[in-house]
Amino acid sequence: MVFFAPPYIKSSAPTFYPHGSQPDGSTGIVLWKPESDVSSLRVLHLINGEHFAGAERVQQLLGKRLPEQQIDCHFVCLKNGRFPELCGLKSDDVTTLPMKSRFDTSIVHSIQKLLASSAFDLLHAHTPRSAMIASTISRKAGIPWVFHVHSPTARDSTRALINRLNDCIERWALRNCDHMITVSKSLRREMVRRGYSRMKTTCIPNGVPIHPPIDTLGRREEKAWRIGMTALVRPRKGIEILLHSLARILPVRPHLSLDVIGSFETAEYEKTVRGLVMDLQLEKQVRFVGFTKDVPAAMAQLDALVLPSLFGEGMPMVVLEALAQGIPVVATEVEGTPEVIRHSREGFLAKPGDAQSLAECILEITADRDRWTKLSQQALARHREKYTDTILAQRTADLYRRVCNERNDKAC
Repeated sequence: MVFFAPPYIKSSAPTFYPHGSQPDGSTGIVLWKPESDVSSLRVLHLINGEHFAGAERVQQLLGKRLPEQQIDCHFVCLKNGRFPELCGLKSDDVTTLPMKSRFDTSIVHSIQKLLASSAFDLLHAHTPRSAMIASTISRKAGIPWVFHVHSPTARDSTRALINRLNDCIERWALRNCDHMITVSKSLRREMVRRGYSRMKTTCIPNGVPIHPPIDTLGRREEKAWRIGMTALVRPRKGIEILLHSLARILPVRPHLSLDVIGSFETAEYEKTVRGLVMDLQLEKQVRFVGFTKDVPAAMAQLDALVLPSLFGEGMPMVVLEALAQGIPVVATEVEGTPEVIRHSREGFLAKPGDAQSLAECILEITADRDRWTKLSQQALARHREKYTDTILAQRTADLYRRVCNERNDKAC
């Protein structure tokens, strides 16, 4: 079945007055009114907010960089969590309105009041849960909305039932979505294959800030190699595969060590992984750094980033963070990752779930400091050309204006 956004609400319907006051001086939630000037816009982002991982990093950077494009942003978190504390945005720009359950729509009225009082022009949803809320509000108030596909919902985790439920929610919500943003070309192709309009689906790759590059010259004589995995550590990230690869490599690379940067999704999974480290006798080689607010600083100590994901990646932010510092990458051929990392140019690509393939790539990247230096230089160039946070904000702002202009044209 093909899902297209439904026809726009006709002008005979009530009008949404952005500042919340109607001509008679009363207040209330009424339908969106097209603006003649969309050079400056106010956008309300609806997010989950419980974690501070890759998708939340994208949201944070949009909040920081979009104002440079004359886009004012406010964020509503639909779950209690880490985003308000760690995002670094102004406290006035982040509101938490926690849903009581996955299907709780009681917060819709509160968000509608926020829309009416603060003159928002557009909604931007980032998760199936927030898409459901955005879709409901759009139906009531007529305000346009866009959806950001950060990863494939149908296979986002190892919990098949939750994946299926979220996928159903997403499909229902997207029936009246004005436009979709995907973080990779592969995700865009997937959404189009699933029946969504090609004309209303745009790929905007993720981006990260420019960071000082690592000192490759100072490491040219180093015999020891430090690789690292940065993630919200959960089963689909493939850390077990990485540990088995490391056990195979050590006889050849005795001076190789692994930093695991990031928190675990659950204490139970952390116990499982630490148990595997002991079983493989890797206690001396593996260091668990844990969660850090300053991921670039932690990654700056690495010679290579390894991301052994099994599935479910859109465009991993940690891969872009590595490129931004000139850190070569070993990753798996999953989703949008091969769009960023080209084999033998910025790093190496392994087969997902294959410990031997991953081990061979790690051996390649740690074989020679001269080649490693060249990989580092190519990684830096790749980031500067395609994956900065400024490019991300510019493309997103352009899309916002296009969506609002199209809605204005329909309403005229």
